[in-house]
Amino acid sequence: MTAYLDSGSAEPLHPAARDTFLAALDQGYADPRRLHRPGRNARLLLDNARAVVAESLGVRPDEVTFTASGTEAVHRGLLGLHRARSRVSDGIVHSAVEHSAVLHAAAWASGETLAAPVDHEGRVLADELIAAASGAAVVAVQSANHEVGTTQPVAEVAARLEGVPLFMDACASAGRLDLPTGWAAAAASAHKWGGPAGVGVLLVRKGVRWTSPFPRDERVDERASGFENVPAALAAAAALQAVVAEREETAARQTALVDRVRAAVAAIPDTDVVGDPVGRLPHLVTFSFLYVDGEALVHALDRRGFAVASGSACTASTLEPSHVLAAMGALTHGNVRLSLGRDASADEVERLLAVLPDAVAEIRADVRP
Repeated sequence: MTAYLDSGSAEPLHPAARDTFLAALDQGYADPRRLHRPGRNARLLLDNARAVVAESLGVRPDEVTFTASGTEAVHRGLLGLHRARSRVSDGIVHSAVEHSAVLHAAAWASGETLAAPVDHEGRVLADELIAAASGAAVVAVQSANHEVGTTQPVAEVAARLEGVPLFMDACASAGRLDLPTGWAAAAASAHKWGGPAGVGVLLVRKGVRWTSPFPRDERVDERASGFENVPAALAAAAALQAVVAEREETAARQTALVDRVRAAVAAIPDTDVVGDPVGRLPHLVTFSFLYVDGEALVHALDRRGFAVASGSACTASTLEPSHVLAAMGALTHGNVRLSLGRDASADEVERLLAVLPDAVAEIRADVRP
């Protein structure tokens, strides 16, 4: 049986989500805008899902919008802030290690984008970002990096911005860590915390200037468009509630396992273990091997019964170097991203560490003269 160690891409469905989704299929099928009983039932379920997500993330229910994906939540959040201020400025400033969803949205919306540099651990240089943000329409800083796990100084940056709203991509951290303060809009993705795929969460703070960047739709929530997937939204909320309740114990266990991985992998010659060893997501670690092809290593570990990722979660299939690792000045090839699920065990980690040196040596033997 394959040990699944790629929860940074998608966490397996939480049992709470599965049970809730199946139960909601019989009650949440109708249009929640309709006034008949089935419609009112669907609206009640949707409102309940919104309230549970709000409580779990520490926001108001009217600040929560369900979207069709985390990517859509990123696009709506960032572009909505930008459109509301486009008469003031067109510029968008973001950290150099933002998810590709942020980079593509910024390039699509603005003729003037600027990537603020990061240090070797992947943390944005706050002074340089603040200096670049003067006169910008929006600043984008993620809560934690999706590839290397390093947390970002969102609250510090937001406190120092003068009249410029901050967009925060929280897809990697929502449910795992408390959301930092100071952001104007944020995005999260349900399948990252064990909810169903196809559910994103857009958060827009009360009183923030936000204008829909896309054609409006006459739905329950004016910040979204399209028919609401009520059962999936309710399942996402149930998973988030369960994950937050379990978070302290899960984070402590995962942190210890990742510390074990970092120490063991660092002992392999010509290896770069990247990201902050302390200020990071509890479940994720990335490392790179000199003289190793990342794709070949993923296949080698897959044959040995381990599912891991390589490079960027969104660009690995294109064989393009990770822009995150490049911005950090880290080794961009021979990369493996290990992300532990809620059920990952010490035995799985030890078995991986037992086979990893041989897998690396095998690939290096094929490429070295």
